[in-house]
Amino acid sequence: MEGLPQVSPNANAETQTQTHRGFRLQAPLVDSVSCYCKVDAGLKTVAGARKFVPGSKICIQPDINPRAHKTKNSRRERSRVQPPLLPGLPDDLAIACLIRVPRLEHRKLRLVCKRWHRLLSGNFYYSLRKNIGIAEEWVYVMKRERDGKVSWHAFDPTYQLWQPLPPVPVEYSEAKGFGCAVLSSCHLFLFGGEDPLRGSMRRVVYYSARTNKWHPAPSMLRRRHCFGCCVIDNCLYVAGGECEGIQRALRSAEVYDPNKNRWNLIADMSSGMVPLIGVVYNGKWYLKGRGSHHQVLSEAYDRESNTWSPVNDGMVASWRNPSTTMNDQLYSIDCRDGCKLRVYDDETESWKKFIDSKLHLGSSRALEAAALVPLNGKLCIIRNNMSISLVDVSSPDKQVESNPNLWENIAGKGHLRTLVTNLWSSIAGRSGLKSHILHCQVLQA
Repeated sequence: MEGLPQVSPNANAETQTQTHRGFRLQAPLVDSVSCYCKVDAGLKTVAGARKFVPGSKICIQPDINPRAHKTKNSRRERSRVQPPLLPGLPDDLAIACLIRVPRLEHRKLRLVCKRWHRLLSGNFYYSLRKNIGIAEEWVYVMKRERDGKVSWHAFDPTYQLWQPLPPVPVEYSEAKGFGCAVLSSCHLFLFGGEDPLRGSMRRVVYYSARTNKWHPAPSMLRRRHCFGCCVIDNCLYVAGGECEGIQRALRSAEVYDPNKNRWNLIADMSSGMVPLIGVVYNGKWYLKGRGSHHQVLSEAYDRESNTWSPVNDGMVASWRNPSTTMNDQLYSIDCRDGCKLRVYDDETESWKKFIDSKLHLGSSRALEAAALVPLNGKLCIIRNNMSISLVDVSSPDKQVESNPNLWENIAGKGHLRTLVTNLWSSIAGRSGLKSHILHCQVLQA
């Protein structure tokens, strides 16, 4: 027919031959999301395509994987259709219910399912508990046992139960002279100290009350043990102490900022000191200890001016350990077994008697008051035998006889048990190595 192009017989034969051989003139249709080749139109050969994208294959290869990118999409789809936290409730209402579960049961909640485990392992869950005022405070006690090992325990004051904890990191299982402090109300830090094998350490680790696990942290700038430490504005301060191989006490000091996650040096102390007692009061950090020649030294650090200055007022003259501050007041134990409390008066620059429990427990090492910490608006006294007393210092009635709730024993209750403990301790004698408390802190979750 006229006007129609004529197809030569040779062209038809060539086309049929290529069809029989299995060649395709057009690349197979593939999903653009699944295609890895990204071959430029100017690259006509397989070799050229591989130069463009190393290890890739052009689209006309028959073994291309059409499901290459479906893994992420399938995960997204599963996340959209994942089961609710609580059947029949939207997640926001389910979270409102779960945050009200007592802290005692949180370990069990993490075992229910993966979603609950992720929820209770993050900061969002505990920040909600803190914002609505239902976060619970537990007492964490670190103790050296008779065999020299370091153990630790957590006490729930609401249900008056001791709770199990993960073991202390190996480097601190037998360490001496290490520091202990709390940042962000839920992270307990262990730092420095002297290891029997490694000597003085710079190591830092912390335990999270929210995840119930230990985590590493940046090491200190200087090896030290038997030093002083405190927390001011959620920053950890360390000063003085000793270092293996150095005969004199250290003067250096440093600070750890958790927001920057690093240590920085601060001004050196006026003289080297091994602090024995320390407290933050009226915005200053007070330290009292022994110098290189075993003389008694007292210094105060001002964070605003980054300076140290000697202190010789009435506060440090009769200062006893343990002591703590609460509601801008400085409190201290007034007897060995912690049955009396005293408070510091700024006006007269002297210590005054505050509360007397009228119950003397004894003078043995087991009944010695080892720590004094604030707990739920009250003062908490912890003794070496793990007995705990709560004192309501805010009560206007300071007489135990007329106010039974003023002084309360919440752990190791029972006068008979106290008498037996005191008698046994006296019979056993004081020459042997006794277990005693090293540190005591309060964590919130």
